[in-house]
Amino acid sequence: MTTLTTEPLASLLDRLFEEAETASSPAIAAIPHDERERLMRSKTEYLDLYGRMKDLWLPVSRETGALLYMLARSRGATSIVEFGTSFGISTLHLAAALRDNGGGRLITSEFEPSKVARARQNLAEGGLIDLVEIREGDALETLRTGLPATIDLLLLDGAKSLYRDILDLVEDRLRPGALIVADNVDYCPDYLAHIRSAASGYISVPFADDIELSMRAA
Repeated sequence: MTTLTTEPLASLLDRLFEEAETASSPAIAAIPHDERERLMRSKTEYLDLYGRMKDLWLPVSRETGALLYMLARSRGATSIVEFGTSFGISTLHLAAALRDNGGGRLITSEFEPSKVARARQNLAEGGLIDLVEIREGDALETLRTGLPATIDLLLLDGAKSLYRDILDLVEDRLRPGALIVADNVDYCPDYLAHIRSAASGYISVPFADDIELSMRAA
């Protein structure tokens, strides 16, 4: 039995995934596809784009959520940083792993206030709020200071164009063997070029359709 598969979290996640599947965002639907693709890669317009997506769930899949839990459990993670809380589905999976690892701290960042409020509500309902610190605001600022000395796992699932910038903020705190999971990584080619470089200090492989799984080698 795990925190992930027992109450209150199991039924909460079922409900959240169902809600995410039926949700829609008229503001995003109104943006032409080519324009949306351009904005996803922009390093200057991401606040506007994600502000327009404030009602969009943007959750990880059930499979990715399970993967996050398994990676954090198998790593014995007690210190996790997440970029992109949204409504907290990925956060719940990571916090469940912390609980089953005996405790720890998850620092996550989200700039949309309404999503921060809903994520806190979901974490409280799931009985995991005590393990999570949600920092509201632009992650380029909120994750700049006050991080733990060492980090076991980093999840990148916010504004895709900023993945390399966020990695730069936390890189010197990633312990050897630390894992990095980057979702929808094709939108950030400079991150991919860095993480896959033989000189970067990482071992990195594409995983599933749109995830890059990396390990700090030294």
